[in-house]
Amino acid sequence: MGRGSGKVAIVTGGGTGIGRAVVLALLADGWCVALAGRRAEPLEETLRLAGEAAARALAVSADVADPAAVDHLFAAARDRFGRLDLLFNNAGTGAPPVPLEDLPFEAWKRVVDVNLTGAFLCTQAAFRLMKDQDPRGGRIINNGSISAHAPRPRSAAYTATKHAITGLTRSTSLDGRAYDIACGQIDIGNAATDMTRAMSRGAPQPDGSVAPEPVMDVQAVAEAVRYMASLPLEANVQFMTVMATKMPFIGRG
Repeated sequence: MGRGSGKVAIVTGGGTGIGRAVVLALLADGWCVALAGRRAEPLEETLRLAGEAAARALAVSADVADPAAVDHLFAAARDRFGRLDLLFNNAGTGAPPVPLEDLPFEAWKRVVDVNLTGAFLCTQAAFRLMKDQDPRGGRIINNGSISAHAPRPRSAAYTATKHAITGLTRSTSLDGRAYDIACGQIDIGNAATDMTRAMSRGAPQPDGSVAPEPVMDVQAVAEAVRYMASLPLEANVQFMTVMATKMPFIGRG
């Protein structure tokens, strides 16, 4: 078995994209993984892709914006695996790319509910397990995004929540010290997933133009998360940025 043999992870948004890549990487490294998402079909497809390693996985349909669903997810993981060593807060959504003044309140609220409140609810649930288990402690990794540093045009809701995730990461790191709970954040730019497929055709730029943007293999993100997760609890990657080398981020604007 690999470095994660015998350890237990929960990955939200585990049915597609970055979440799926991380689930598969952790399973390949010997972890037991509870993967969560709103739709059962993508979760089952992730299990199919895992092959024999799926025997160490548990798929749970859950909307992280729903406190009862989060409670169910963490209870199911505890009942199946007995403890929790890693939470990857990955579930996220965006809003339509409309002018800020035209963004419907319902769209704003859904992004905040999933991206921020969902991460908070999962962090709370992880704390409750990690502080009382034996051995005590664990690790939380938050998916921040390049938008935690600089916005894209017409992305107020998404960008605001990703800036807030940075605050949650810092507070979680501080409040987790007493319980041997480490927390870090990975900020990702242009990983090749279904969500970023349109970037190769063209993405809005700050000057009003639309231009294709380079992307990177999502496996690079999975490897970065796997490294962060592999560290002993006495060490922590507080913030990591993994991005397509030639994407317009450094100096964009």
